[in-house]
Amino acid sequence: MKYDYDPVPLNYPEPLDDETLCSKAVEHYARLSSRRTVRDFSDKPVPKTVIEACIRTAGSAPSGANHQPWHFVCVSDPDIKREIRIAAEAEERAFYGGKAGDQWLDDLQGLGTDAQKPFLETAPWLIAIFAERFGFDAAGEKQKNYYVPESVGIATGLLINALHELGLATLTHTPSPMKFLNKILERPSNERPMILLVVGHPAADAMVPRAATIKKPLEKIASFYE
Repeated sequence: MKYDYDPVPLNYPEPLDDETLCSKAVEHYARLSSRRTVRDFSDKPVPKTVIEACIRTAGSAPSGANHQPWHFVCVSDPDIKREIRIAAEAEERAFYGGKAGDQWLDDLQGLGTDAQKPFLETAPWLIAIFAERFGFDAAGEKQKNYYVPESVGIATGLLINALHELGLATLTHTPSPMKFLNKILERPSNERPMILLVVGHPAADAMVPRAATIKKPLEKIASFYE
């Protein structure tokens, strides 16, 4: 994907006054800080149109040289979700069986996770997020991509944000390795699966681990020079 430099006017909202800006910032934080990783999903359907709009939001993310090195595979087919669950749980059994190491498993104690992943079938949508290690130009020639993990990470953040704003729950599932996703979803070898995002409505009786609600305070995550 190559472009000639051709500037166009910035289409941005009108600037807000400081009071409104501060108020909206606080409101936005209040909404987003309620986001939780959910493992108890309802099987209530989510319209495909909703998923498409949120993927478009993710696709608006900044990326190295604007190469947009991502591909989102959205799955609602029950048979494919079942196949993904079987493969993911096989990797998870190895992980919890000792592959992860004592320290990692000890760090997970307060989160209540294990090798069973029923949400991979219960939730209406799975979004497999692939990072394109390299791409191809219009002539089919190999094209280098830049800052791929960073670019895909930003896009994924926008996707989670968009879904949360609509009241939908997500879970970032990362079995390792995830090469089974290339096979099941028929993705090429230049794409590396990074995240399997589980999407849907939370179950009416959904619970989350108390440990996951504890976030570092601002002074631990930010520094200011004024």
